[in-house]
Amino acid sequence: MLRQSKPIYLYIYIFLISLTSCKVQQSTVSTAQDAPMVLKGPAWAAAWQQKAGEYKALCHQAYNLAHMRLDDLIQQPFDKPLAIVTDIDETVLDNSPYQVHQAIHNAEYSDPSWVEWTARVDCDTVPGALSFFQYAKSKGVAVFYITNRLEEERGATLKDLQRWGFPDATDDHLTMKTTTSSKKLRREKVSNNYEILLLLGDNLSDFSAVFDKKPLEERNDKVRENASKFGNRFIVFPNAMYGDWDGAIYKHQYSLPPQEKESIIMQALKKY
Repeated sequence: MLRQSKPIYLYIYIFLISLTSCKVQQSTVSTAQDAPMVLKGPAWAAAWQQKAGEYKALCHQAYNLAHMRLDDLIQQPFDKPLAIVTDIDETVLDNSPYQVHQAIHNAEYSDPSWVEWTARVDCDTVPGALSFFQYAKSKGVAVFYITNRLEEERGATLKDLQRWGFPDATDDHLTMKTTTSSKKLRREKVSNNYEILLLLGDNLSDFSAVFDKKPLEERNDKVRENASKFGNRFIVFPNAMYGDWDGAIYKHQYSLPPQEKESIIMQALKKY
């Protein structure tokens, strides 16, 4: 059993102090005081996700919009059965405790630690998710879950979805990551047999391959080019803890040391 951890507000305080100094530590990350913001920052984002009414309001807003769009779309004639494609993490299930755990231990994401977390089958739901998907199913719309969780997480993922009562939480409606993080081919497989009405996710790559691993400026340009699709066919959920958004800042060089990532991020930020 782990010893009792220091209160999260202490780490948030330390994180804020490190920002004001704007100094990159060169020594080995070993204590909370010298841990760069790429390690401590996700805890601050997790605090917002867990505690802020604004976060919950944004999620309800997104699902309310999805509800209205669904009601409009199901009135139209389609040749194929209807479906919704959704991401899981930070769209359906809330993984903020994992981000807090890693921050407390001065650690970045890793597959082993993530698999250890998902094996606990202890995710909360994203506000509004369960009622929306149950409503969609009641209207005859199939739900497909396309996630970048690993195949070894399939059993735990299904258990988490099933224990909350999410519809279509079955093997044939759940697609895990295999050889690539791109979801393009997995979406196309669904579209071969279904008319996809809506795509839901917290990461731009949940919607289209035009966003996959693109440089920062190109990524933002593609958002502007596809602006009419957001809130129409693409429903986006807030996630400040992780995603391609931060990787794009340091050119998706995920193997860089945390201190180097922080240096690149700090140099990229607007300041005065």
